Amino acid sequence: GMGVLRVMTWNVWWRFGGMWLARYEAIVETLQAVEPDVVALQEVWGTRATNQVTVLGAELGMHAGYAGPSYPPGTDVARDPRDEGVEIGIGLLSRWEITGWRAVRMPARHRAFDPVAAVATVAHPAAPLHVVVGCLEYDPAYNDDRLAQARLLADLATDPSLDGPLPVVVAGDLNAPPDSPLLRPLTDLLTDAWIAGDGDPATATAPDEAGPELLGRRIDHVFFRPGMFNHPITVTETSTAGGPIDGITPSDHRAVICSLSF
Repeated sequence: GMGVLRVMTWNVWWRFGGMWLARYEAIVETLQAVEPDVVALQEVWGTRATNQVTVLGAELGMHAGYAGPSYPPGTDVARDPRDEGVEIGIGLLSRWEITGWRAVRMPARHRAFDPVAAVATVAHPAAPLHVVVGCLEYDPAYNDDRLAQARLLADLATDPSLDGPLPVVVAGDLNAPPDSPLLRPLTDLLTDAWIAGDGDPATATAPDEAGPELLGRRIDHVFFRPGMFNHPITVTETSTAGGPIDGITPSDHRAVICSLSF
């Protein structure tokens, strides 16, 4: 084997809930404790001046990529008037330089906005590392969009131009449990790292306010494929993070951490 890659994905609940500045400190402390190599982030905030991924990267000594908009759309959720004009986006934090970063518009026929996924290329010391980041549609009335978005993530990850010595990773809040038919494009073509690493099937990462089809389920995911067909990858760690720190719960989602040995 050439090494181990510690991948984390976390929906950090934007500026919702009224305590986002206090939660920011708890997010920082959680990331410092986990020490991931790459972190896919969802529901991060973006302003004209900066964004949460860049701010976190500066504090943690990590490289940052940001793209938006992302879910939830502005029409869906009540917001503090002081947050007018603040975008919801996605991002990646990386131990190594992000040498490629592109936003890809996702299908969203039911929505009046254009949510994006992101494809990152990271300068891992062994070889370029490719990570696809996404946050998918959550409304059960729009399952067709969620399925089409899952198919897009799978298409992006299976692009032969991403082939190489390292695994290709998909990470994000997919708003569907691992056995959902809506994730079939991913489960058919990629490996669910949590399952491959014998992660506890009862693990819940969804918010306590989630709908019945998501409540108590693992909806935040790390998938991968070998960068080359004959390169076996083993998952050596599956865990979650995001419990309260000094009484402050950092997000309404748990973070998922999977270590890939290649």
